[in-house]
Amino acid sequence: MKLDLIKYSLSNLRTRKLRTFLTVLSIFIGIMAIFALLSFGQGLGSYVDRLGKEMGADKLIIQPKGFGPPGSGSVSFSREDVDFIRKINGVAEAAPLMMGMTYVTFKSETKPRYVYAWGVPYGDEWSLVKEASTLKIDKGRELKKQDKFKAVIGYNYQIPDKVFNKAVRLGDKISIGGYKFEVVGFYQLIGNPQDDKTVSIPEDTAKTVLNRNDSYEFIYVRSAINEDPKEVAKKVQEKFRKHKGQKEGQEDFFVQTFEQLIETFGSVLLVINGVLVIIALISLIVAAVNIMNTMYTAILERTKEIGIMKAIGSRNSDILFVFVFESALLGFLGALLGIISGYGVAKFGGYMAASAGLALLQPAFPWWLTAGSLLFGILVGGLSGIVPAIQASRKSLLTHCVTSSKGDN
Repeated sequence: MKLDLIKYSLSNLRTRKLRTFLTVLSIFIGIMAIFALLSFGQGLGSYVDRLGKEMGADKLIIQPKGFGPPGSGSVSFSREDVDFIRKINGVAEAAPLMMGMTYVTFKSETKPRYVYAWGVPYGDEWSLVKEASTLKIDKGRELKKQDKFKAVIGYNYQIPDKVFNKAVRLGDKISIGGYKFEVVGFYQLIGNPQDDKTVSIPEDTAKTVLNRNDSYEFIYVRSAINEDPKEVAKKVQEKFRKHKGQKEGQEDFFVQTFEQLIETFGSVLLVINGVLVIIALISLIVAAVNIMNTMYTAILERTKEIGIMKAIGSRNSDILFVFVFESALLGFLGALLGIISGYGVAKFGGYMAASAGLALLQPAFPWWLTAGSLLFGILVGGLSGIVPAIQASRKSLLTHCVTSSKGDN
């Protein structure tokens, strides 16, 4: 009996092709939007998780408070500050990072490109900064202690029209802040256009290029083994505040563990994803109303058919099954097409993001996203058809006969 009812439902959907197509289209648009948006959210979440593992949970970062880009000069740290941080109980290592905005030019391209320059310290200090920043060499070598006017530059310099019209190669000379530097290495792709065009130069040379003395924008800290980084962060905050002679709550700096930093990114991503999904859900609400309207229209058109079904012994549950099955099938078809299209849209969006230098904006497709989107489409379709289906199943045989007679007259 159920098989006959399914065949009957499929026949009705085929008979009303245009209406079926338009109803499926409304579900398709909503599921496509949700699938594509959530895939980017999952991709960003995976990127943040991977970044957190590479940075390490044992690290802290001390940054200036307030607004303004790094190197703006509002707040900075000194070598004395770094030495004080090292002596705090629970701190294993501390390393400063000098950073400032400068300009670069290359060969005949006289138009300056403004970028961030890093003043690279030496030895263990640079090892800590590099590990915390997840910087890895793609080509060439790291800077050495004896280097003066040598530079390791971001990945994007290797690609024509990303920074300069022509690609920069190992051994080429570029001008940084008006000084000529030989390129000895390139960093691996980070995925952020700003980071991928950063230049790293020796710290002593950076003081000349950035026109400063021993002033630093960041201090990276590694907590000692068996120490809780959050407790170390509280201790560093308190002792460094007293060292600088500042009152509690009026510090011109803040201390944050890398775990807290990642959690902050995760919270922002969660809010963004929530807003995007709400926008996509609006289209699904419209789709649900459309399915409900389609089912009501189908009931009016098929009053005689429903009457005949009841006359030959069909139960209310059979009538209910027919209409719920049809609406759920519409939801299934719309969701299936939406998932396929959403995958294509997300992959294309990831390609465009990578082309624009935003390689970190790549979609991810966990199995539950596909299964959840499919199930969600079926539920939206099925639930939207329940009310019309109940109304159709509860009509008495006499009502159907009277309605049919009026239609014949």
